[in-house]
Amino acid sequence: MQTNFQWPHPAIGIRPTIDGRQMGVRESLEDQTMNMAKSLADLLTSELKYADGTPVRCVIADTTIGRVAEAAACAEKFKREDVGVVITVTPCWCYGSETIDMDLHTPKAIWGFNGTERPGAVYLAAALAGHTQKGLPAFGIYGNDVMESSDTSIPEDVKEKLLRFAKAGIAVASLRGKSYLSVGSVSMGIAGSIVNENFFQEYLGMRNEYVDMSELIRRMQEGIYDQVEFEKAMAWTKTH
Repeated sequence: MQTNFQWPHPAIGIRPTIDGRQMGVRESLEDQTMNMAKSLADLLTSELKYADGTPVRCVIADTTIGRVAEAAACAEKFKREDVGVVITVTPCWCYGSETIDMDLHTPKAIWGFNGTERPGAVYLAAALAGHTQKGLPAFGIYGNDVMESSDTSIPEDVKEKLLRFAKAGIAVASLRGKSYLSVGSVSMGIAGSIVNENFFQEYLGMRNEYVDMSELIRRMQEGIYDQVEFEKAMAWTKTH
């Protein structure tokens, strides 16, 4: 049964992506691929918190993703679970066009495992190129040192990259549905200082509002403001 439950914070979705070839190939990678996803979820939930102090929530796809149907099922689950950030993990080459995340509004990263067997670097490069071709920004994460395929730990350099992306991604996802207010955008008119409003609307999912500086000056000159709040703000400004 579906409900209209609203999650308090956007989750981080983890996509364990796999080489879809069967007859022993996919089967030999199932455990390794899913363990990467679980290790990542453990890292994020133990290290990161939302603004209210609660641990971040991670959602892992129900199965590994090697085909279009599995990618679609994952996307549907992420929609139900209010996933706002997506990290794809893989220890191997995969079918790029069948497995990449097509959501236009979620910050994305791909962690390709640097292993002794079937390293994820090939898929990482191919998938990033595919994202670029489709106009979907994505970040690549890869470890410096080669690891044994049986090693389920996350290297320190990879941890740093994953945590850095997740922090930024959660911040971006938390802005969705909010409003960006620009004060003085017209009167300033400094080239390069005004962020393209399409970025806020199309990528961050925010709306834009503007107050021209001349309107602020008019209200100051005519006394159209809360005097108590003004004095409080001035006192804070002088103190700090």
